[in-house]
Amino acid sequence: MKDIINIVKIGGNVIDSPEALEQFLTQLAAMEGRKILVHGGGKEASRLSRSMGIEPVMIEGRRVTDRATLDLVTMVYAGLINKRIVARLQSLGCDAVGLTGADGNAIPATRRSALPVDYGYVGDIDPKQVNAAWVLSLVGEGRVPVFCALCHDGAGSMLNCNADTIAASLARALCATERVRLTYCFEKPGVMTDVSDDSTVIPLVTAAGFVRLRHEGLVSSGMIPKLQNALDSAAAGVEEVRICRAEDLLGTGGTVIRYDSDEAAAL
Repeated sequence: MKDIINIVKIGGNVIDSPEALEQFLTQLAAMEGRKILVHGGGKEASRLSRSMGIEPVMIEGRRVTDRATLDLVTMVYAGLINKRIVARLQSLGCDAVGLTGADGNAIPATRRSALPVDYGYVGDIDPKQVNAAWVLSLVGEGRVPVFCALCHDGAGSMLNCNADTIAASLARALCATERVRLTYCFEKPGVMTDVSDDSTVIPLVTAAGFVRLRHEGLVSSGMIPKLQNALDSAAAGVEEVRICRAEDLLGTGGTVIRYDSDEAAAL
């Protein structure tokens, strides 16, 4: 049986904390087997954006990206944050390779329609277009791809893409031939009914549970695309999908996302 590929995504709150990031990267370097890291960096981009007089605009957890913002996130995501992570992983004995979706045509994307909301230079990804063979060739050589939240349109423009979606798209593309585990790591211990109370972690979320959580207003903003991507990945055949605290990467805590086709058909 093939070794599983671990695809791990970390968010901006972890990246913003030097202590949390160090602890996470140490665990990632210690993780055995094949692995891929996907990172966001929204908070760093927002901070720099404001310092340059560009007020960030977010709609349902997704950044509206005009040309100035695209230039800024390209510098921050692909440059500052990505290379900082790669350099630290190298120091930990992890042969990391910093990438965008444009490198090796790894993750092409299509600019999102301006209707009903114009997000600007934001891309949508078709997992079938992911260059799985090229990504697997890197992993097969013992390297650890580190993808930032940028793809390209194939016509010369970068596109800002949701990092959760990039992680899910990689997982869905690779699970066609490989065993894949997808883990979303952030500052909270999982999906919670009360974000101020760590004891309210929901151990299991299904499609029906997601609908109920949204209806009751218990999940909103950035957690909505995270859960939707997790469910889409589970439905596509990803072996395990989990949302947990970054420091629990090598543990078993958090929220497991499970897709039940019969339950989903009844929705």
